[in-house]
Amino acid sequence: MPLVPMRILLDHAAENGYGLAAFNVNNMEQIQAIMEAAEKTDSPVIIQASRGARKYTNDAYLRHLMLAAAELHPQIPVAMHQDHGNSPETCLSAVRQGFTSVMMDGSLMDDPSPPPGEKPGQVPAPYEHNVRVTQQVVVAAHAQGVSVEGELGCLGGIEDGHGAGLTGDEARQHLTDPGQAEQFVAETGVDALAVAIGTSHGAYKFTHKPTGDVLVMNVIEQIHRRLPNTHLVMHGSSSVPAELLDIIRMYGGYMKETYGVPVEEIQRGIQHGVRKINVDTDNRLAMTGAIRKVFACQPAEFDPRAYLSPARDAMEKVCIDRMVAFGQAGNAGKIKVKTCGDMVAFYAAKR
Repeated sequence: MPLVPMRILLDHAAENGYGLAAFNVNNMEQIQAIMEAAEKTDSPVIIQASRGARKYTNDAYLRHLMLAAAELHPQIPVAMHQDHGNSPETCLSAVRQGFTSVMMDGSLMDDPSPPPGEKPGQVPAPYEHNVRVTQQVVVAAHAQGVSVEGELGCLGGIEDGHGAGLTGDEARQHLTDPGQAEQFVAETGVDALAVAIGTSHGAYKFTHKPTGDVLVMNVIEQIHRRLPNTHLVMHGSSSVPAELLDIIRMYGGYMKETYGVPVEEIQRGIQHGVRKINVDTDNRLAMTGAIRKVFACQPAEFDPRAYLSPARDAMEKVCIDRMVAFGQAGNAGKIKVKTCGDMVAFYAAKR
């Protein structure tokens, strides 16, 4: 089966009331884990790569791994997504490399006034900048039948402001504004909108089980009421299961006490228009714990297959759990597949 635009998967999820886990990848074993999980659960999948992953893997290797995944699992619809593109050029280079979906994250920009001698950090971008760069990507990507995700508001936990250097009340100011979200979608024409509700990237999201003070789910509900036909996206939504942290600690690793996004809160989001849920940290934790166990229990082992195989199996289990919990299991065979070429006319008719 050819790689498909993400819009096809999101539309089917919306019509049938489920969500789709979007799994980040950096290597072959992670792609294998996702596809085996999809095969076992009959799940459509979104596989995504960050700018760092593209640099680490090399676009050519990544493209061929994705094509191999689609070839070896012909009954599974797969979207290949650029995660957190930081510029139109990043997104359009992904389109040229065969990605069927891209994210233009215009919510942050390089600090125009960094301290002398330091590289620019990231600061919240003006709304007008976000609209301008996102519009540019939408026009170019839709002309190729490629889906586009945008972002409004700054991701980063309210507690610590990861990603934008924000804390407390200042962080709350950078949650997605529902009224502005409605305006942003109208002005840009994005297929999906990532919203800031207090989640953050990485393992250290919350220092205690999140409540409505730090994980502001009612923002999603307000946005969905205004934009019932727009696919919403939750970033930084790994659940950071305690059992995965315990395995890492048991076999010599160090992890501070931390909490992720509870699965039941994600399921609540799915009921209010969330169609794409980004999961990366949980898979990293699972793989790291499995590798540490091999090294601790078999210190003479040096064959990469001996530790990468259990790492792959551990990630596959996480993927299966998320596919079932989010409701995408059992839906792969129900989706009418369209290619990017098929979507060109769809997007042209919308303009």
